[in-house]
Amino acid sequence: MAKNQCPFHHGGNTAVSGSTTESHWWPEALNLDILHQHDRKTDPMGGDFDYREAVKSLDVVALKKDLHALMTDSQDWWPADWGHYGGLMVRMAWHAAGTYRLADGRGGGGTGNQRFAPLNSWPDNASLDKARRLLWPIKKKYGNQISWADLIILAGTVAYESMGLPSFGFSFGREDIWHPEKDIYWGAEKEWLASSDERYADVESPETLENPLSAVQMGLIYVNPEGVNGKPDPVKTAEQVRETFARMAMDDEETAALTAGGHTVGKAHGNGDAEALGPEPEAADVEQQGFGWHNPNQGGVGRHSVTSGIEGAWTSKPTEFDMGYFDMLFGHEWELKKSPAGAWQWEPVEIHEDDKPVDVEDDSIRYNPIMTDADMAMKVDPSYRAICEKFMDDPEYFKDTFARAWFKLTHRDLGPKTRYIGPEAPSEDLLWQDPIPAGNRDYDVAAVAAKIADSGLHIAELVSTAWDSARTYRGSDRRGGANGARIRLAPQKDWPGNEPQRLAKVLAVYEEIAASTGASVADVIVLGGNIGVERAAKAAGYDIQVPFTPGRGDATAEMTDAASFAPLEPLADGFRNWQKQDYAVKPEEMLLDRAQLMGLTAPEMTVLLGGMRVLGTNHGGAQHGVLTDRVGALSNDFFVHLTDMAYRWQPTSDGHYEIRDRQSDALKWTATRVDLVFGSNSVLRSYAEVYAQDDNAEKFVKDFVKAWVKVMNADRFDVQ
Repeated sequence: MAKNQCPFHHGGNTAVSGSTTESHWWPEALNLDILHQHDRKTDPMGGDFDYREAVKSLDVVALKKDLHALMTDSQDWWPADWGHYGGLMVRMAWHAAGTYRLADGRGGGGTGNQRFAPLNSWPDNASLDKARRLLWPIKKKYGNQISWADLIILAGTVAYESMGLPSFGFSFGREDIWHPEKDIYWGAEKEWLASSDERYADVESPETLENPLSAVQMGLIYVNPEGVNGKPDPVKTAEQVRETFARMAMDDEETAALTAGGHTVGKAHGNGDAEALGPEPEAADVEQQGFGWHNPNQGGVGRHSVTSGIEGAWTSKPTEFDMGYFDMLFGHEWELKKSPAGAWQWEPVEIHEDDKPVDVEDDSIRYNPIMTDADMAMKVDPSYRAICEKFMDDPEYFKDTFARAWFKLTHRDLGPKTRYIGPEAPSEDLLWQDPIPAGNRDYDVAAVAAKIADSGLHIAELVSTAWDSARTYRGSDRRGGANGARIRLAPQKDWPGNEPQRLAKVLAVYEEIAASTGASVADVIVLGGNIGVERAAKAAGYDIQVPFTPGRGDATAEMTDAASFAPLEPLADGFRNWQKQDYAVKPEEMLLDRAQLMGLTAPEMTVLLGGMRVLGTNHGGAQHGVLTDRVGALSNDFFVHLTDMAYRWQPTSDGHYEIRDRQSDALKWTATRVDLVFGSNSVLRSYAEVYAQDDNAEKFVKDFVKAWVKVMNADRFDVQ
């Protein structure tokens, strides 16, 4: 064997040889990994560990005391600017939470995903590897009682407290993941910081930013601090800031508060040659031990740091939360300059020496303050300027507005208030939390069921209404779902996917039943779906009861931020064989996306789709994929006939498919890509074959019911 020849065969069984993986050979094949990315086998804590219970025993006072001390005490291997890590910790927490986007609820700080690629190596996250490593002694000390996800966000909140901002509150409960998230689409670019033109239909029109993205370039959290595509123009930048923050569920006031409050503390780093930095953490060699961006210039700390390329502090007192940002921005005229690293930044035309921030290492040296293009946008955009002037007139209002916006930023993806844990969780109901009043549990469920059964509604109406109400649930940010019965409110009641005419008919019946029995409409909707499933199972020869837990509440229009619910509208629902329109993405890929957001596994997705087909729940009563002669019976017919080689399948001119008898050529059924993928994809076919077996007809019914109950209860955090 040659000296340097590896004795092991790597090939397609490893992640090392990407050229021989399945995705290389068959790039168009449906990849189901999105549904199994957080398999328990990746979790070192094991299936019996419950973090949300473990964190309840945490000594919060002691932990916060240690975090407060960290801000100024640990200066040995990574010295802090002005001896205070506040700005660094704020940026770490901000960049963890700031990846959240409203369109699909993905991103955010709720999983600790900043520890993994690609986020740990984004250009915008340079030096945050040091911030997380500074937290390691505290994580080591408190161990399983504090997750990385909670610790990262709490460190930013404590940083603000240590610099003088009273906290609005904090909740624990974020559970860590243990490998990179594969379900989040960060953009199609193949290089960091590629031109914004690649993700806009027209970069001059910020609303054309590709959905579900919110950041303007690959590797950035928000907008380019130097301007659109690195070209300073505060007017254009203001438009991008507004669109980006709106996609993060922030309005203009929250955006202005976050921009000002974020830049009231800390500094930007660009005092050196950015090209001299070593590779990012994922590309660094083993001796770096997870660190990246090695800076050869005297250790790359203090005044030698390079991160964004912009260099300088925004205020005279960067370790104090005060009104200095507004004093600086509105108290001076500004002109464009280049940082030592060559980045565009704004500096004051004229400023008194005493108003300049001091050097991070030597307070006898002073430098000009700086502003980014996004900061200048706060001054030149009429709406942002008016808000900033309001803040300047009422500093306490600014502090309160920022504290609330920071809390929203860092808790948006944690879910409803019922999931909050810890002594500092605020009691106030906030509209963005999608509040739902407590439901009644003390009513006669059997009497409600009897009224539903006698209502004259048929199986498809019962099942479809319950499904449409529950399918909005997103495990990404724990929004939507059947609890609250928001399907009867704007905008959901008018969504085409909910078949408004059919929905109005069913809801009229349900509201009358709810009013006469004391049940919530939300409970009646779910109970109605259960009754439909039970009827269908009985029609297939199985007497089975679908578990039901009462207690859902009914939200009101006043409790509902209609605009923030618009992104929850399904653009496609493969389970009901429906798409709002044709999209570039294949229908089966949209099915996977919906299933993953709902928290379904591939087998659960399979059994639910097959069951929904035979129940006749297709949108608008369409017959595609209804592979049964006994519609309304919860049978395994979909899988039996899909896998039956007595038939052949052929495409039609309208993009659908015909299923014909091989011998007579008689047309038996029609189908869509979503139907046929369960026979064509090798993994999905393996599941389909299980349910098609002669000895698994009963298993199919039981598995369908189990998966159905999971969907109906996905948002029942009170009983999970």
